[in-house]
Amino acid sequence: MATLTTGAVVASLALGAASANARDLRYAMGFPPGSDSDKAGQEYAAALKKATNGQLNVKVYPLSLLNFAETSAGLRDGIADVGYLLAPYFPAEYPHFNLLAESSMQLLTMDDRVRGKEGMAYVGAMTEFVFTKCPECMNEFAKQNQVFTGTAGSSPYYLNCSKPVRSEAELKGKRLRVAGSHWSRWARAMGAQPVTMSSNEALEALKQGVVDCVVVSLPELTNLGLIEAVTDVTLQVPGGIFAGTAISQVNTKVWRSLTKEQRQAMLRAGTVMPAYVPYVYHQREKDVIELVKKRGGRVHQPDAALLQKTKDFAAQDMKTIVEFFAKTHGVKRGDELLAQFRPVLEKWVGLVQTVDSREKLADLYWNEIFSKVDANTYGM
Repeated sequence: MATLTTGAVVASLALGAASANARDLRYAMGFPPGSDSDKAGQEYAAALKKATNGQLNVKVYPLSLLNFAETSAGLRDGIADVGYLLAPYFPAEYPHFNLLAESSMQLLTMDDRVRGKEGMAYVGAMTEFVFTKCPECMNEFAKQNQVFTGTAGSSPYYLNCSKPVRSEAELKGKRLRVAGSHWSRWARAMGAQPVTMSSNEALEALKQGVVDCVVVSLPELTNLGLIEAVTDVTLQVPGGIFAGTAISQVNTKVWRSLTKEQRQAMLRAGTVMPAYVPYVYHQREKDVIELVKKRGGRVHQPDAALLQKTKDFAAQDMKTIVEFFAKTHGVKRGDELLAQFRPVLEKWVGLVQTVDSREKLADLYWNEIFSKVDANTYGM
């Protein structure tokens, strides 16, 4: 009996020590509860808990700890330990990263094989390139007291409006909420007026007529509640994806306080959200289109002239985007970065062709990218 009692005490002490060693990390994201990104964040938290045997527990704060506009500074200052960073919201802080992200509209026209897999391919290419070939990107994150652990990307961006917008004539004078300099230039080239605001503010702006359209991917209509105000969706234009999401940025002090094994686990778990978001976004496009129709909305194709003008714009904007980032944000080797990035993207277009689940996509990201990052030295 005494032996059993002693054993029970030892087991109790061991459990107590494990509990005492457990650490909670605060993860801030600007998406609301129940959104696709919130669900992805919960899977990330579960994966990290499993990978560390409960040593690291992530508490996801959807649209409560920090909103999108607050995330960069909040993560820098330690209000959150991990953050869902939308870099295009902060153009001056992350210009090199944004140059790569905002080239999606131009680069994704290069290969018909990428249709329906745009986000999956771009996430792989962006993540690999930032880890291995963009020291300027790493310096930008370091200056903001952050460690980069992967990107995410959406499905294509379309016009989501409160009235039909199918031609250049119907676009003329319309106010479009956009989330990147390339979409701003597209809007102006089509005679529309770009408006910059946080996506957290877009629904109210659309309801009040502050904007006529919101340029976002289709799943955001339900993720952000925009479907309440959107009556007309026009597919194909402007195109491109939102690739400027550094999806699980870690506060540098927090990262350096972890053991090598914990950092390795964060990298492994870090493949979950980069795979979940683009895969699910692409899968949900058809469902959202049907929901728009079910609610009495209309889904349009652009007229041929608007579609052609958009393609022409994308082709010539490659030079413009380099000049823009050089003049506005001091990016000195934009041409070189994009020239190096293009073959990486072409490789990833091929790699994602056979992916048929988000689990396989996460494994692909791990094998090709994350497993090659040295957790002993990275971010230290």
